[in-house]
Amino acid sequence: MSMVHSNTLNLTINGRDTQVAGDFTETLADLLRERLGLTGTKIGCRTGECGACTVLMDGKPVVSCLIPAASAEGHNIQTIERLSQEEDFGRLVQAMLETGGVQCGFCTPGIMVTLWAWLQDRSLFGGDIGSALKNNLCRCTGYQSIIAAVEQVIAAEKGAQE
Repeated sequence: MSMVHSNTLNLTINGRDTQVAGDFTETLADLLRERLGLTGTKIGCRTGECGACTVLMDGKPVVSCLIPAASAEGHNIQTIERLSQEEDFGRLVQAMLETGGVQCGFCTPGIMVTLWAWLQDRSLFGGDIGSALKNNLCRCTGYQSIIAAVEQVIAAEKGAQE
């Protein structure tokens, strides 16, 4: 029995059906950055420890440096580039700027993707924003300003609902 191997990978990235040809042993992070030009996804450690490469897979944050590109087939992948087009995402960006949650900026895309996922589904990570950030390393902020930004967004949401 012979198996037919396709050299085309069909992906849904940022809401678009995308076909990519070639060898799919590369990581999702490399495919996004190097082949699709989505450079908002940063590569830091390549071991899944720093979170700079975080993207959403079916709405959940994942470290794309550990995911083989072929494993992304059939899943909805969203990067920081797509999220930045969301109107509500702008509120998070503004809060991060106002609280000093952005300093050097290298870790920021991965952190923003994680925060966005948590704000959309607060049951993630046991409902705790500190736990949500456990997979994102930031050497500059000490995390308090990042958490303050999320609290600012939540307070604004509550104020808008009242």
